[in-house]
Amino acid sequence: MTIKTDALIIGAGPSGLFQIFELGLLGIKPDIIDTLPTVGGQCTELYPDKPIYDIPGIPMCTGQSLVDDLMEQAEPFNAGFHLGEEVLEVTPQETGGFRVVTSADKVFDAKTIFIAGGVGSFQPRKLRQPEAESLEDECLFYRVKDPSRFAGKHVVILGGGDSALDWAMELAPKAESLTLIHRRDEFRGVEASLATVEDLVTKGQAEIIRSATLSKLGIESGQLVSVDIKGADDEVRTLPADALLIFFGLSPKLGPIAEWGLEISRKTIAVDTEKFETTIPGIFAIGDINNYPGKKKLILSGFHEAALAAFAAKAIIEPGKKVNLQYTTTRPIMHKRLGVEDEE
Repeated sequence: MTIKTDALIIGAGPSGLFQIFELGLLGIKPDIIDTLPTVGGQCTELYPDKPIYDIPGIPMCTGQSLVDDLMEQAEPFNAGFHLGEEVLEVTPQETGGFRVVTSADKVFDAKTIFIAGGVGSFQPRKLRQPEAESLEDECLFYRVKDPSRFAGKHVVILGGGDSALDWAMELAPKAESLTLIHRRDEFRGVEASLATVEDLVTKGQAEIIRSATLSKLGIESGQLVSVDIKGADDEVRTLPADALLIFFGLSPKLGPIAEWGLEISRKTIAVDTEKFETTIPGIFAIGDINNYPGKKKLILSGFHEAALAAFAAKAIIEPGKKVNLQYTTTRPIMHKRLGVEDEE
């Protein structure tokens, strides 16, 4: 079955979710696809609990609360969500629009497309030990979804960036033991976070091992029980470990987007600054995935781009019809689309 849609959004991060809202204000009901099983993109995957201070009108919010608010804002427009799917093919049609095929064998007939894929799909840089894969999501983790499962455990964290320090701070007071191991002497994360972890070390709640690498996983009956750590002097130390958290960073991958015939440079898509349209008419790119002179990778930039792209798409979806700028404060048609009552 082919799903016909006026607008197909690829990427359900903040920019993609706000694109739903901007299209909805213009009377366009979109569909939205994301490779992840949940909405939120980087905000949900990388910093759901970290504070964000540069969203206009919101002094402070977390990544997850921003996503929650964007979902509430988009709710009146009843977008079709297709999560856990990857777009594999995008083919321009002779009659206009695009044929889009996903990894779930869905086929879309889309008049316009909005690529809001951040910097591509994020893949964690993984441990190279051959036995590591069998331990994933059981006792070896590349992201933390449920902090409570580490309470009372012997936890070992590998990494030297913000994620490693943040989770060391979070888990150390609850764990039986926590050891933070970094292959270098200097950490890359925020100095204040490192100071907090060092304070936990002083209190006996954590240990930091610098200039050391993982040399061996100790496994018994399919479960992690220890790790061997090799120091700069080649001395090997065995630590008890019920859980191993690995934060070697994330590697963004454009995936099939690179094969769609767009102008791509350094994993970003070239767009104009009037419509944020790509070199293929009818395909727009917003958020961190696009590139133009003066581009700043900020969430608020993606919001601005989504607004202008929506107006440009409206002209394609309803050719020959004048697209008027209408304000949500006063226009009854906007209130109707938003599902709010007129005060008059």
